[in-house]
Amino acid sequence: MEATAETISMNSQSSGLLEQLRRDFGDRILAEQATCEGIPTLWVDRQHLLALLKTLRDDCSPRFEMLFDITAIDERLRKHRGGQPASEFTVVYHLMSFSGNCDFRVKVPLMDADLNIPTIISLWPAANWYERETWDMFGINFEGHPNLYRLVLPPTWKGHALRKEHPARATEMEPFSLEDDAAEYEQQALLFKPEEWGMKRASDSSEFMFLNLGPNHPSVHGAFRIAVQLDGEILVDAVPDIGYHHRGAEKMGERQSWHTYIPYTDRIDYLGGVMNNLPYVMAVEQMAGIQVPERVKTIRVMLVEMFRICSHLLFYGTFAQDVGQLSPIFYMFVERERIFNIIESICGARMHPGWFRIGGVAQNLPQGWEERVKELLDFMPPRIDEYDKMVLNNGILKRRTQGVGAYNTQQAYDWGITGAGLRATGLEWDYRKNRPYSGYENFEFDVPIAVNGDCYDRCAVRVEEMRQSLRIIKQCLDHMPSGDYKADHPLTTPPRKEKTMQDIETLINHFLSVSWGPVIPPNEATMAIEGTKGINSYYLVSDGSTSSYRTRIRTPSFAHLQMIPEISRGFMVADLIAIIASIDFVMADVDR
Repeated sequence: MEATAETISMNSQSSGLLEQLRRDFGDRILAEQATCEGIPTLWVDRQHLLALLKTLRDDCSPRFEMLFDITAIDERLRKHRGGQPASEFTVVYHLMSFSGNCDFRVKVPLMDADLNIPTIISLWPAANWYERETWDMFGINFEGHPNLYRLVLPPTWKGHALRKEHPARATEMEPFSLEDDAAEYEQQALLFKPEEWGMKRASDSSEFMFLNLGPNHPSVHGAFRIAVQLDGEILVDAVPDIGYHHRGAEKMGERQSWHTYIPYTDRIDYLGGVMNNLPYVMAVEQMAGIQVPERVKTIRVMLVEMFRICSHLLFYGTFAQDVGQLSPIFYMFVERERIFNIIESICGARMHPGWFRIGGVAQNLPQGWEERVKELLDFMPPRIDEYDKMVLNNGILKRRTQGVGAYNTQQAYDWGITGAGLRATGLEWDYRKNRPYSGYENFEFDVPIAVNGDCYDRCAVRVEEMRQSLRIIKQCLDHMPSGDYKADHPLTTPPRKEKTMQDIETLINHFLSVSWGPVIPPNEATMAIEGTKGINSYYLVSDGSTSSYRTRIRTPSFAHLQMIPEISRGFMVADLIAIIASIDFVMADVDR
């Protein structure tokens, strides 16, 4: 791959940063690990973790303002760990620098007999849920954490699901049964006790009322519960409770082949369609050394931007509906269905095409695709203008949303907020523009921002993003490259179908690529994209087999929901509904 000026600059930054850390930490650094995507990765012992992370946040150049992710790896069955310290469980910290436009990874080795590590909530409040999830899934104890209990699994769950000994299929377990005593035990475990949620029952002047919002309620956009603490009409606290939609997506990523996992990714942000395929297949392609043709890049961008518009239309309609305006959602669903018709004519399916492949896309664009795309470019712009008059310019909606649920850029960094929520605070940062992938560097588009960081601004940014998506789709239509729809590489999966009838070797290769999938060389890669709801990334670890050793899905909605208490205290219940609507999330994206 030809090095761009941006890549050279990032490599230079990384080199200078590593030199500073070697100088400051010396032999406290256990190892430096090289990964194929080039993110600097340092191993450090747990007693030096806080000092290293604080230095990265405050005292290095560039500074890493955001804790992007925390996860873990069960290393006990892994074979290819050359150059890495001895470790049975590894805790992985992923940091992001917006000022320096780069990432950093810190790893801490632990042994199964002593799975203790200090919490880092004092550095980033967003660490709370990430540490709870890591404890929930791996059994790693974060010392000093204020409420280390189950987050996505039920409180009565036995074991830690992402450990390698935990079953991955129902056929590996006993048939399910629930006796009356066991059912009563489960019900008792779910009883709401304010003290366990960090809430008091009364203040010096009044008794509080507690309200369960969800887990089944139209205003919470899925199976999602918020325990609301009220002093009269005023919100004292609003604590989110997630996990009702958890399906073990990461566990499934470690049991399926590289190829057969692609349809599962569609169901993460289930409104994003093929956008979910993109970071996954790009991470596999990075590890496999596959360079996709320019035509593939452009086709992927065109489909991704169509799904961005579909997702934003659903957000726009439900946002207006949640603050009391019923008509817009019916109009917007009409446009969304028209776009799905176009997507179906290209991919053969609507919401979940699972259409991207390792090394390309499933098939070439059909005859007449240009006319269908022109149709979208004709009908959509005037409709968006009409919705502005109906929604954004509506005085009641403005009064319900302006100044409500506001936060600034620093708060967004602290809580891991990305996407439109971050841009609504005034930061002009978009992954497609600042770290172009899949050929986005070849497209002209603007990055919409706002300045107040409130519910209204988050909506306004997404509306303008739809217009920018139409600009990008127009450029795809006007400048679609010729060439193949799949890379000519032995690990491209599966090979192009039309070649399978020419010789038996290709037919056998096609069969094996579909049924077993390719063997990806041992490596690690993180690939991220600007998803519909923020930055979505896949961190994949290959141990040289036909399936992933570790699949980590970092979704934007998970971080965004954790911030609800921070931005809703002091408001009223009706304001909380507006705040929830403005976040734009789906629970499959949160729970995975």
